[in-house]
Amino acid sequence: MRIGLDAMGGDYAPQAAVEGAADALPKLDDKTRIVLIGDEPQITAILNELSVEKSHFDVIHTSEVITMADHPARAFSQKRNSSIAVGFGMLKKGLIDGFASAGNTGAMLVGASYTVNVIPGIYRPALAALVPSISGKSSVLLDVGINPDTKPDILLQYGILGTMYVRHVMGVENPRVALINIGEEETKGSMAVRSAYELMKDHPDINFVGNIEGSALFSADMPEVLVCDGFVGNVIIKQAEAFFTLLKSKNINDPFFDRFDFENIGGTPVIGVNANIVIGHGISKRKAIANMLLETVNVVKADLAGRIKLTLSNGKED
Repeated sequence: MRIGLDAMGGDYAPQAAVEGAADALPKLDDKTRIVLIGDEPQITAILNELSVEKSHFDVIHTSEVITMADHPARAFSQKRNSSIAVGFGMLKKGLIDGFASAGNTGAMLVGASYTVNVIPGIYRPALAALVPSISGKSSVLLDVGINPDTKPDILLQYGILGTMYVRHVMGVENPRVALINIGEEETKGSMAVRSAYELMKDHPDINFVGNIEGSALFSADMPEVLVCDGFVGNVIIKQAEAFFTLLKSKNINDPFFDRFDFENIGGTPVIGVNANIVIGHGISKRKAIANMLLETVNVVKADLAGRIKLTLSNGKED
């Protein structure tokens, strides 16, 4: 297995990216190889600082960087020798099995949509994030940022995609699916959410359990798949991050709230494209980068993209 890492992506790159790759190295088996994509002289210098042998990695030199300030589509098309563009080129050619980056999210989504392409039959890909429950387990929330305004059939498909993610990556055979709403009643919510409820309640491919309110999030009995549009999902995730920061600022320490720390998760997979892609937070430091790489390994091992393609082509899972 070969995992590509955008060594130039993120506010603290390439230092944090290379440090994170070095930290992840001991946790990988000998069949897994990290491919560092970025400015080779800088990467080499950082590895030397860390006293880590360069031979433990494959390094692909690139001369350009897509910054956080760049226009995503324009930068992706114009900076063809950037770490993100080269990474997607390698992914498309099968030279790497997964690609992870904490860089420009828009450019990563452009690359996902126009290089490896959306899986036929997928209306819109989604970003999936883990949400901890007080029981110690986690649920998957999607979408958390790609599509701020979604139609009912897309919300239904998020339920299907989330089910596949939880089943194959998290190992839960029959995950429950809930629709995030302002009330539990079937008649509550916007027109899109009410219509999605009608589509989801009798659908054979998901174990739909109805609506869930925001007050039920993080509870012990929280369903394993939480469905919403990208606007709502992004607000939920960033609010959780804000509570973690607030608690830390007041020196309140609790193992449960530590799970709100994005660094412990590392990155969120893009679900619904023809390859394994994980996107990290732009402020990721070495711990977050290491966990992002480990999450990418899990997604590749689960062959999530392959399973989704097979399901859509056959109408059922293998």
